[in-house]
Amino acid sequence: MNAIEIRNLSKSFRGMYAVDHLNMTVPQGAIYGFIGENGSGKSTTMKLICGHLVPDGGDIKLFGRDYTDPGVRVRVGALIENAGCFPGSSVYQNLMMQCINLGIKNADGEIRRVLEIVRMEEHAGLKFKSCSLGMKQRIGIAMALLGDPALLILDEPINGLDTDGMRIMREILVDITKKYGCTVLISSHILGELEKIATHYGIIRQGGMIMELSAKEMDARAQVFTSLRTADMQGALAALSKQYSDVRREEDCIRIYDVDDTASVVDFLMKNGHVVSEIRKNKIGLEEYYIELMSKKEAE
Repeated sequence: MNAIEIRNLSKSFRGMYAVDHLNMTVPQGAIYGFIGENGSGKSTTMKLICGHLVPDGGDIKLFGRDYTDPGVRVRVGALIENAGCFPGSSVYQNLMMQCINLGIKNADGEIRRVLEIVRMEEHAGLKFKSCSLGMKQRIGIAMALLGDPALLILDEPINGLDTDGMRIMREILVDITKKYGCTVLISSHILGELEKIATHYGIIRQGGMIMELSAKEMDARAQVFTSLRTADMQGALAALSKQYSDVRREEDCIRIYDVDDTASVVDFLMKNGHVVSEIRKNKIGLEEYYIELMSKKEAE
């Protein structure tokens, strides 16, 4: 069973489509990276799934049931834009107010459970306004986890965080899926961080889904390349361009695409009077894949 199935979903504002006949499938247990430029329809799609907006048309199913079904709505937790906490109240007090809103029994135990998940149990008494950005984001996730949802929807939870904050967030999201079996739908512009945890991707452009693929499929599609440096970069580039079909100058290195035999490259350059100072094999990452895909779409 899929956690989310969307078919022909549309939403317009003043005659302009924000979401345009979108199709989307999120497998149960996945960390689904939702990718797209600003204004592509990511946040609107998430708000439609959460019931914050009413669609113009199309179907949304959560765990095989209509998204408006009260029995399935209680299985969804979300952090859209911000946590909506009271600045002068403590972390614990804010969570307690949310427990009351949700009608959660044994609120104290539930609060301690979610604080442990987001590594905030030692900061329960801290006022929300005194928390760092990373802590506020984790509190927002704790809010969304109240009631033990099966689906967690997070809009840009890692943007603005420092390196350590992003690391902690990655660990929390992986724990949520592996230890608690929760499906996570997450959007982010920081594709390098998303690539470290996502099991599936959906790439949206101008309100429509242009590609869905698993992390394994993404890895299989990623071009292999050999990256190198020499003392005479321009001369080496000219020589390599005569030997290989796809050679590019990328900032401070030369890339030869679809070639992973580094020994033959070094040998060729040596014969042409160029000494290689650094060489390595690699694959393009999610960010480069996305940029190339968008460039192709713009050219169509």
